[in-house]
Amino acid sequence: MTEKLWLKSYPEEVPTSLDYREIPLQQYLSEMADKTPDNVAIYFMGKEVRFKELQQYAYKFANYLQKLGLQKGDRIAIMLPNTPQAVVSFFGAMYAGCTVVMTNPLYTEREVAYQLKDSGAKLIVTLDILYPRIMKTWKDTDLEHIVVTGLKDFLPFPKNVVYPFMQRKEYGFKVSVEHQGVNHLFTEILRTSPDTAIPIDEAFDFNEDLALLQYTGGTTGFPKGVMLTHRNIVSNVQACAMWTNDYRIPEDEQEPDVVLGVLPFFHVYGMTTVLALSVMMGFKMLLVPKFDATELLKTIDKHKPTLFPGAPTIYIGILNHPDIAKYDLSSIKACISGSAPLPVEVQDQFEEVTGGKLVEGYGLTESSPVTHSNFLWIDRRVKGSIGVPWPDTDAAIMDTTTMTEVAVGEVGELCIKGPQVMKGYWNRTEETAQTLRDGWLLTGDMGYMNEDGYFFVVDRKKDIIIAGGYNIYPREVEEVLYEHEGIQECVVIGVPDPYRGETVKAFIVKKEGAEVSDDELNRYCRKNLASYKVPRIYEFREELPKTAVGKILRRQLVDEEKAKQNDNLA
Repeated sequence: MTEKLWLKSYPEEVPTSLDYREIPLQQYLSEMADKTPDNVAIYFMGKEVRFKELQQYAYKFANYLQKLGLQKGDRIAIMLPNTPQAVVSFFGAMYAGCTVVMTNPLYTEREVAYQLKDSGAKLIVTLDILYPRIMKTWKDTDLEHIVVTGLKDFLPFPKNVVYPFMQRKEYGFKVSVEHQGVNHLFTEILRTSPDTAIPIDEAFDFNEDLALLQYTGGTTGFPKGVMLTHRNIVSNVQACAMWTNDYRIPEDEQEPDVVLGVLPFFHVYGMTTVLALSVMMGFKMLLVPKFDATELLKTIDKHKPTLFPGAPTIYIGILNHPDIAKYDLSSIKACISGSAPLPVEVQDQFEEVTGGKLVEGYGLTESSPVTHSNFLWIDRRVKGSIGVPWPDTDAAIMDTTTMTEVAVGEVGELCIKGPQVMKGYWNRTEETAQTLRDGWLLTGDMGYMNEDGYFFVVDRKKDIIIAGGYNIYPREVEEVLYEHEGIQECVVIGVPDPYRGETVKAFIVKKEGAEVSDDELNRYCRKNLASYKVPRIYEFREELPKTAVGKILRRQLVDEEKAKQNDNLA
């Protein structure tokens, strides 16, 4: 490998390598419960859970799992929004030696069944309103137990009394489950199970034991289970803690951070930067079960979070809220944006509104997830760049046909090495071999590195548009569109064209009250882009399809266009 150019950009205060304690993830909860038992670990809709309480709840859950006969390595699915029950189940499963399978509550019956069957999960923790969905699928899986909880279970009085009536009004039904047979009530587990400590397994292997089986989004083919070890997650969280630590202030003068938990825990980014980081570092996490811009602004104004991991669509939603000026957002000191490219315009506006720092980072499920970020506390940020590799992380731009590095400034595939890189894909030896090659993780993202060691992602390998022989990177076109004052969100794809092979189509969501036309955008883009990159087709929509973490589903739009083409041919 050539010289690690990024190391010369590291400030003195930021170490290029870290020492990793080879202990399981759950041990950090035990340490915080001993060190700061009365500090608030979780705030959820008026309910506070302190670190000692959290440990006791997790012990109760772990003891119950062992009573049911679950053993080391058994998979436990958690299908919950961001709630205290999700945190308790996560660490309880770890204490019992099990492997967690985070499952999206928005999944359809088919998607749930696939993930449960592929992972071989023996138990699932889910919401009462999702219970009917599980009952329609569980007999086709390896599930032996279903643990049911409700949002009201951790709500304070009188919210816990009112909630069932609200639930019936919103969903049209109220689920009633008995604590018997394959069904287990979360409240009964916490009421009856002992909170006796569970020691670390003597056979624990920091480098090999799986903490998490995290499924990819499945944008290409079926979702794959990414095997993440305790080493993968602990190393990434330690690096995150170091990177977000404000080293301008002596450590003994710093107050524990308050982390805004709007990123869903069933996404690896939220699991690492909110759930695991908060517990490992003794921070308070403000749990937000779903993104609503108004409620999020109220939470920031009232509870003063300092760390705000997020995604571009979340920041965009806040910036475009009509009443943003009514709320005090000045508590926010640091935000790392991930899951999708961060438009420069969004970064500038958000920093101006909050006074905090918002930087773009980069990661993927296969790397636990973060590998790169811009610096937070020094003026070495490069806008439009994903930043530099984190400590102990190697990165290279490769020609993956020969596995050789390309020259500085040239575009190739971004490849990663580091302690956060996955063990492999669950039960997929061939796909693991294709993705982990010669010790490198092939990301599928095309990018380049500049002479200072900063990396730039130009697009997904499979998203490149080839029009008339020219390579067009959607992100470049999107950056220009985001600078237009009338555009709130946009995404660019390639669509079939009989003359050029492919041509550029842009999907646009206008800002409220904005008047934007095809002709105006065409003139605007021709001033800012080479003619072959200018979109030939514009489609205006009320909203764009997104994942739960707010990432725009580009592939869904591509599939829609293909379906239209097939219909026209038919």
